[in-house]
Amino acid sequence: MTSTVPTAVQHTEAQPPITMFGPDFPYAYDDYLASPAGLGQIPAAEHGREVAVIGGGLSGIVAAYELMKMGLKPVVYEADRIGGRLRTVGFDGCSAEGGELTAEMGAMRFPPSSTALQHYIDLVGLRTEPFPNPLAPDTPSTVVDLKGESHYAETVDDLPQVYRDVMHAWNACLEEGADFSDMNQALRERDIPRIREIWSRLVEKLDNQTFYGFLCDSPAFKSFRHREIFGQVGFGTGGWDTDFPNSILEILRVVYTEADDHHRGIVGGSQQLPLRLWEREPQKIVHWAHGTSLAGLHENGEPRPAVTRLHRTAGNRITVTDASGDIRTYPAAIFTAQSWMLLSKIECDDALFPIDHWTAIERTHYMESSKLFVPVDRPFWLDKDAESGRDTMSMTLTDRMTRGTYLLDNGPDNPAVICLSYTWCDDSLKWLPLSANERMEVMLKSLGEIYPNVDIRRHIIGNPVTVSWENEPYFMGAFKANLPGHYRYQRRLFTHFMQDLLPEDKRGIFLAGDDISWTAGWAEGAVQTALNAVWGVMHQLGGTTDPTNPGPGDRYEEIAPVELPED
Repeated sequence: MTSTVPTAVQHTEAQPPITMFGPDFPYAYDDYLASPAGLGQIPAAEHGREVAVIGGGLSGIVAAYELMKMGLKPVVYEADRIGGRLRTVGFDGCSAEGGELTAEMGAMRFPPSSTALQHYIDLVGLRTEPFPNPLAPDTPSTVVDLKGESHYAETVDDLPQVYRDVMHAWNACLEEGADFSDMNQALRERDIPRIREIWSRLVEKLDNQTFYGFLCDSPAFKSFRHREIFGQVGFGTGGWDTDFPNSILEILRVVYTEADDHHRGIVGGSQQLPLRLWEREPQKIVHWAHGTSLAGLHENGEPRPAVTRLHRTAGNRITVTDASGDIRTYPAAIFTAQSWMLLSKIECDDALFPIDHWTAIERTHYMESSKLFVPVDRPFWLDKDAESGRDTMSMTLTDRMTRGTYLLDNGPDNPAVICLSYTWCDDSLKWLPLSANERMEVMLKSLGEIYPNVDIRRHIIGNPVTVSWENEPYFMGAFKANLPGHYRYQRRLFTHFMQDLLPEDKRGIFLAGDDISWTAGWAEGAVQTALNAVWGVMHQLGGTTDPTNPGPGDRYEEIAPVELPED
């Protein structure tokens, strides 16, 4: 188990695997991608037509790649670097055997339930390996440090009884309040009627409820001490108290689909995925010569610079102005950057979207997030303490400033990496005024209280690297997390790719990206919404899918997200 507080239903070989098949929009994106029929085709008269793709993160690159395969010419705009929040950075002057020593500043762990994402990981030939989450099978040891008291564990059974009590309370809370086992099984079996029946009832019941309120309403969590431990230690990826003000629906989506469990990392860094797709020459491609790639369709192999203005022009077309002053007009555009960019960084016509969609964009709630990594000479934490026989240092969860510390090795005696701290929301904001070195000093002090006999500083061989996503000018936050009452807003954004019912003068620009998805913060949501937008562009240009492989828009009426009343 990777969970300090494990989920109620575990995968066995006798069960189908869990995937991110819903619960809001139960469409089989993995089957859509795997079909030899392809994602669809456009009329020959549209071949070679330019389509704007704004944002070169995973969603934008996936969308551009699939549009290119259909015979369109995607023009990708990117303000910073290809990859977005798949950002892998190196340490100056540091390397490991077989490659550069790297740190994952954004996405660093991916659940096997992300099956559409896995399609592209496999497509470009990347490998994954288990990620050392707390108490995961491949994590040598974990230390839980709360209120100045530390507990060393190799399995959950090594922790004091109160932690197992909290584990059982969470399982009971999910069963009583959210039909966890029934939904988990329905998702495994891809039982659409059952998924929709359970989820429709829960959306109506829980849209106005916070994560914390959901816990408080459960008899299993009547103890404040249990709620406090749960918030600080959490499940799967660590403490979740920073999520307590968010909608419980956001949390249920994660636990139903095991997005918090069984994580794997991409060997060599996650940014390789969009970079390899950018250079990839598809075997099956329409209109373009074999050997064509996204890089090859762009001048000097580079995307266009940052978009500075978006507006509508005659014939209901989308006109894009970029930082170089270049102005181009397109029959369709896909916007994959974080939606707040439309409010501040980019000059936009009000006419781009219906007013209800603008409201939804404005109400989007982003989570802050920060990380700091240091390179070290070797995985010294695997040294055994002479007295106790325990690992010198462990994967660490604490209520101190560091919150989560991850130990990332590259094999015995090879240089390694420590993520000294990974935090969210208020915990992230505490780091914001500090430089990388100032942050490191506070972190080393905190960890020194937990490991008084370990001289971490002695092993550091280079400068720290850090990020605060809320302070990144083209992001303004790490990922979307809906607040109570936000379901209707999220539905508007996710379903924006279905434009036949929109006024004609509001069509042609399609929203995508993980903040448009139901599973923000997970790369799977970026891929799924990219595929929705690709279907939308194809449909607008008169294209169709193969009858044997209907797309998300073709299936929309039977699996559309729950619609709550607005009056």
